[in-house]
Amino acid sequence: MDSHKLLYHPRRVSDWLDGSSIYPLYMEISPSGACNHRCVFCAKDYIGYLPRFLETAALLASLPELSSGGVRSIMYGGEGEPLLHPDISDIIRTTTALGIDVALSTNGVNLLPELSEKILPELSWIRVSINAGSPGRYAAIHSTRADDFETVLDNIRAAAVIIKASGLRCTLGTQSLLLPENADDMETLAELVRNAGADYLVIKPYSQHHSSTTRRYADIDYSAMMALDGRLARFNSDTFRVIFRSGTMRKMSRPNRGYERCLALPFWSYIDSGGNVWGCSSFIGDDRFCYGNIQEESFVAIWQGERRRQSLCYVAEQLDPEQCRMNCRMDEVNHYLWELTHPGPHVNFI
Repeated sequence: MDSHKLLYHPRRVSDWLDGSSIYPLYMEISPSGACNHRCVFCAKDYIGYLPRFLETAALLASLPELSSGGVRSIMYGGEGEPLLHPDISDIIRTTTALGIDVALSTNGVNLLPELSEKILPELSWIRVSINAGSPGRYAAIHSTRADDFETVLDNIRAAAVIIKASGLRCTLGTQSLLLPENADDMETLAELVRNAGADYLVIKPYSQHHSSTTRRYADIDYSAMMALDGRLARFNSDTFRVIFRSGTMRKMSRPNRGYERCLALPFWSYIDSGGNVWGCSSFIGDDRFCYGNIQEESFVAIWQGERRRQSLCYVAEQLDPEQCRMNCRMDEVNHYLWELTHPGPHVNFI
């Protein structure tokens, strides 16, 4: 999770290096702008939790284009809670039927057993966000009812049973953002989700979004929390792992990113709950990064269109990555691509 998988796609990288227009390997799609939680750390709070849902017909019409163009995977998540979309199970099933790997990021409240029975056989992985180890603290951080905590744990237990009983390939993950008010909950949370049947717990750092309304964690310092890594190791086993993202936490104090331009945007894209196609999910609302809308034109036309060309030119010529969100999703991909295009000395001595 602190690296990248672009090295498994050398042909796509080669096409990009040759200057070809390539389709994304990976996409994130937000079926819902609405959310049933108001997490205190939410990076997308500035969008406003809009009560909108991606038009099913427009998305289903776009999926064959994505598949034939070479999109290999889609993660349904985004600015809202994806399981609030009324057609989410049909969307997921159609996506996998087209040969695209599917994942889901959710707060897990709506992951009821009857829905799990429908979607888990279609998923490569699912990750449930649960950011505390007790009902009261969970309610405070998620800004929701305390009983949602047990609901989510019950849903994880039920999902684990379904996966095991049916021999499914779906990996059942959990994640928590590490905050000053939940740091002493992490060991309790690790034990709870391990006992519930999860495959792993990711503990990751907060990263301030430049457009977020909330600023309460903008100056967070993880140096005093790094000892958690060693204490959490005792929960690791053959069937469960705690992934403490210490490497990403250390990056937050680095002097610079190590690359002068963002090169990763051709390899991924984001569709919001209004059908807008974005080059980068960190710049939702900035028209310089909006390529078009799948409810108005085909994805092929959008991807090959003038707005995308102009956006990529802006990114290549003007965007300074040092002004972007720290530890962005494409950070390690950018390191790899920058090294490929700006090699150091002696690279021929393999």
